[in-house]
Formats: sequence, structure tokens, C-alpha cells
Amino acid sequence: MSLLKEFRPALMFLGKFLALYFAGNILYGVFIESYGDKPDPITRAVTQQTSVLLHSAGYEPGFEDDPDQPNIILKNEGQSVLSVFEGCNGINVIIVFIAFLFAFGGPPRSLSFFLPTGVLIIHIFNLMRLMLLFYLALNNSRQFYYYHKYFFTATLYGVVFALWVIWVIRFNEKRSTKATV
Repeated sequence: MSLLKEFRPALMFLGKFLALYFAGNILYGVFIESYGDKPDPITRAVTQQTSVLLHSAGYEPGFEDDPDQPNIILKNEGQSVLSVFEGCNGINVIIVFIAFLFAFGGPPRSLSFFLPTGVLIIHIFNLMRLMLLFYLALNNSRQFYYYHKYFFTATLYGVVFALWVIWVIRFNEKRSTKATV
């Protein structure tokens, strides 16, 4: 029984995290399914923002709905380059980030600042990821699959991990004070 007592804080964190993570994903899944065969507005907004950034980088981007799937085709000079679907919008990564923050806890005032800041940072990194994938796809890079599947996924989750570390170190209410002997 003392073992359960010893690990109670870790088990409570894990229980809260998993509950929030699954609840967030279920709600997000219901949201996505409500659009059926059409792309959802979040994916559309992320694609539009990527298009604006690509335009500022000198490309001639455009986008249109995929007639066969709930994706958005990102184009360059009228040519299809990249298919953007709901998994590309960064929401799943943001759900993981939010679930951690709420499960770990911290001062509400700090949370009200750190949460939107972290979401914005994740969103910016995701937009950069889409821009780089666009570049790789446009240039028929042999490394597209590797970068899409592994490198950018690891980078995005690395950003989330760094944000978590900052949250734990900077905003941890649970830090023990130095023991006095």
C-alpha cells in the first residue's frame, strides 16, 4: 500500500493527462466528422495561412478543395503540390500540449498566459513545417517521406516537449523546498 501512496502524484497526473487527452481527441473527432466529405474550417484556415506565407516567400500559391477527399490541395502556379488534411493542422499536437498543462497544474494566472503562447508557438512551427513540406513536394524531393513522417513530427513534438520543460521548471508549484537538517 505504501507503494501506491508513493506513486499517487504520478498516477494522478497520468490519469488526468489521459482523461483530458482522450476527451480532447473525442471532441475533435466529433468536430471533424461533422464536416463529412468536406475539409474542416481549421484545416482550411491553416492552409490559407500557409498560402499567405508561401506568397510572401515568392511562390504563387493557391488552394482548392479535393473533390474526392476532405483535403485541401495546395498549389503553385495552378499545379497541385501538397494535399493538406485534418492531421496537418496541428490540433492533435495542441491537444497533447493542453492535456499536459492541465494535468500537471500550475497557477491559473500563469496558465492563462502560457497556454495561448504555447499554442501560438506550436501553430507557427506547424506553418513552417507545411511550408517546408510544400518546398520538398514542389521540388520532388526524395526525402519528402522521411521529412514528413519522421523529421517534422519529431521536431513538432520536440517543441511541445521544450514547452513542457519550461512549464515544469518555471511554473511548478510542486517544487520541494530545500530540506533542512
